Amino acid sequence: MSPSKFNSAENTSNPPQENGIGDHVSLVNSGKAIQELAQEPLLHGTDDHLVEFSETLRTVAKTLRRVSEGKASALAEAAQWKRKYELERARNLHLERKGLLASSTVPSEGHHGKDQIKASRNFPDEYTRVDEIAVQLDKCCGRNDICSHEVLRCGSPDSDSNTSQSKLMKKASFKLSWCCNGDKSNQHKHDIVSFEMGDITTAERSSKQISLKWESPPQTVFILMKPNSESVKVLCSELIRWFKEEKRLNIFVEPRVRGELLSESSYYSFVQTWQEEKEIMDLHTKVDFVVTLGGDGTVLWAASLFKGPVPPIVPFSLGSLGFMTPFCSEHYREYLSTVLHGPISITLRNRLQCYVVRDSAKNEIDEREGPILVLNEVTIDRGISSFLTNLECYCDNIFVTSVQGDGLILSTTSGSTAYSLAAGGSMVHPQVPGILFTPICPHSLSFRPLILPEHVTIRVQVPFNSRGHAWASFDGKGRKQLGPGDALVCSMAPWPVPTACQSDSTSDFLRSIHDGLHWNLRKMQASDGPRET
Repeated sequence: MSPSKFNSAENTSNPPQENGIGDHVSLVNSGKAIQELAQEPLLHGTDDHLVEFSETLRTVAKTLRRVSEGKASALAEAAQWKRKYELERARNLHLERKGLLASSTVPSEGHHGKDQIKASRNFPDEYTRVDEIAVQLDKCCGRNDICSHEVLRCGSPDSDSNTSQSKLMKKASFKLSWCCNGDKSNQHKHDIVSFEMGDITTAERSSKQISLKWESPPQTVFILMKPNSESVKVLCSELIRWFKEEKRLNIFVEPRVRGELLSESSYYSFVQTWQEEKEIMDLHTKVDFVVTLGGDGTVLWAASLFKGPVPPIVPFSLGSLGFMTPFCSEHYREYLSTVLHGPISITLRNRLQCYVVRDSAKNEIDEREGPILVLNEVTIDRGISSFLTNLECYCDNIFVTSVQGDGLILSTTSGSTAYSLAAGGSMVHPQVPGILFTPICPHSLSFRPLILPEHVTIRVQVPFNSRGHAWASFDGKGRKQLGPGDALVCSMAPWPVPTACQSDSTSDFLRSIHDGLHWNLRKMQASDGPRET
């Protein structure tokens, strides 16, 4: 599963070939040989050393397979960069030709003009070969990517003909494109990076609040409430009557809630729900927005029901401690009327997409368990074992560190004020894109938390020599056991959870840490007045 520190021996019988193909074939042959040796059944009565040697051979076989795949990927990337170099060279030659054509069309007296026109007709063959490529390159300007093809001249455009014939000052051209692991992304973010006259600038994305405006009036609302609370049940009944009688909305609830409502009165027969679990997959196509009555746990439950796109969530605070519930239930009519009318400020809360890959899996993509979406964090701990957790962590297949301690937390920025904060992690604004990497009671004083960018893929693997198993939990539930060789793969999910704000995302976040955590609350230092100097 994971990269190993073993190095395969060189195969001297095969001569080296161009582009490393011979090395690639030798790696594949070595991997097959070691894999066949590792799969041979052990003899009866073998000791622990042979078992450990067999597991080591299995690890080496997997490592050689990854090395061969990386070799092929490197060759493909080299070919791609070669093609980019040729296109860039063709573009520069095309620009030079344009500059010579511009200078040849300047009127002059005598035979100078004729000589220039004659020279313009006799370009080297190197210029004529790139005409077709240059036309294709010109089409990329003004599209999704960000290009620079400017040629800066000396002097002002109003200069005389002598200045126009002077030597051109060329600015190196370049192109910025959004990519992840070498592949271009289909999502082009024009509002993040802009280009003008060779300077790269970033737009003020972090200072802009996100606003939601309805293009058509909402028709359907999904109400989720905290269970085992009589006060919440009374508020839910009142809210359903208000939505139906005054706002004329269609109402969805959970099957359990609908049963409780019908046991009280047949009036609630118009309330809709689902019969089978597979109908939840299409719930986002029927619901315009969601109202949660409870605390942060109710918001987590609402997010877990949607495995894909999530409708906007309006969270009301009816719990003990809430960082994602800014609305007060006493004024629900005023708040919900504002939401229905729009526009409203929202916070896009990123989620993690997690997969469990077993050691017995032959294909990491087809034979993995998941996806499992989490809004707060995924935790890998030692469970009931008395041994330290031993985990190997990789970021985009690059080894990060080995975790020895009670476990590891991979948290979103929305979950930065939850388990990650209790384990020593930092509080992060929920709209900051990133993944928090926080150890739990590490067996090293220098192991400090990290914040990784949003586009990375993190793999946490239990090594084969681990003394015990590890356990993974997702937002505090769905616990899964990880044995030696098993791995947990996490990346940023493409579907965030939009939650409505009372004022804006920054004000709500600061208010939550002040009111919920009493952040930096202390008595002011006594002052005796200004001292005379």
